[in-house]
Amino acid sequence: AHDVMYIPLPLYHSAASLIGIGGTIELGASCVLKKKFSASQFWTDCRKHNVTVFQYIGELCRYLCNQPKTAGDQVHKVRMGVGNGLRQDVWREFQSRFGNIKMCEVYGSTEGNLCFMNHIGKIGTVGRSNFFYRLLFKYDLVKYDMVKDEAVKDPNGFCQRVEKGETGLLLSKVSALSPFFGYAGSKQLTEKKLMRNVFGKGDAYFNTGDLMAEDRDGFICFKDRVGDTFRWKGENVATTEVTETLGLVDFIQEVNVYGVEVQGHEGRAGMAAVILRAGMAFDGGKLFEHVTRDMPPYARPLFIRLQDVMEMTSTFKQQKFQLVHSGFNPSTTSDPLYVLDYQQQSYIPLTDGIYRSIQAGERKL
Repeated sequence: AHDVMYIPLPLYHSAASLIGIGGTIELGASCVLKKKFSASQFWTDCRKHNVTVFQYIGELCRYLCNQPKTAGDQVHKVRMGVGNGLRQDVWREFQSRFGNIKMCEVYGSTEGNLCFMNHIGKIGTVGRSNFFYRLLFKYDLVKYDMVKDEAVKDPNGFCQRVEKGETGLLLSKVSALSPFFGYAGSKQLTEKKLMRNVFGKGDAYFNTGDLMAEDRDGFICFKDRVGDTFRWKGENVATTEVTETLGLVDFIQEVNVYGVEVQGHEGRAGMAAVILRAGMAFDGGKLFEHVTRDMPPYARPLFIRLQDVMEMTSTFKQQKFQLVHSGFNPSTTSDPLYVLDYQQQSYIPLTDGIYRSIQAGERKL
């Protein structure tokens, strides 16, 4: 009851309305509502209102890390953050800069019928499973084919569970204990989120659309969204992992990774929309050195797009649709484009001539 919860998220989002306001009412705690999130005012607000717990989602913590450093970065009473979508690299940077704030990562969705919570603050996980949890929530991770964009089936037409440590599609069994109520007024959308006859005739599972992995200790890690992961050169590329690796480059402030179609090639080639840190310039040679050292060949982004502003939803999720749609044609975008060049060991400007040679199959990718 002594806690003060700071909520800078829109109230139509369940994180703010249910976890945030619902939690404070149940405990008799206080909540501070911010009309709109402001990275520059965040810590000032926390000090002013003696905030002890804050809510985050998506890239909110990254925005705070991108603010200019001040002497008062660790002068506050915040002890915990509650939310979801916190990347490992941002998690470490946030705690290093703003103090040992316990980050309580939550996994779930408004319409979903299961949730995970990382109570102990282990970096990079959304929770930990155990025997008792599995009695309440019957979930499974099943093999998923990225090319066909569907679950892998055995000869009998049933899904196949992955081994411990392997990445699989997260499914949650629909039952009396964990029902799925569906979407208001849309039976078609409701049915679309269900998978039937998964492990046996007549069963039904909620399809989260998320790729997860569970290690031998029961820790569960989010890997990627089904639509975000793509295949290139016969390998699965997880955009989340590529984003985290590129985010370690000193001149890069924000990254949005996606796959684009290339004429004459199967799958999708990696591309990254990048925002540069203030006062820093793009260094193609340094970026080349970083990706060739830290990433396997199939995961290295072939194309880079420099942007001034990253398109976001109101809950700080990166927009990818328009970026995927516009591709890497230099004649249809005003943003600077670069292409990976192994001969020059750098990312070089993507000219109309290079674009034509790629499309004609003359330039090796």
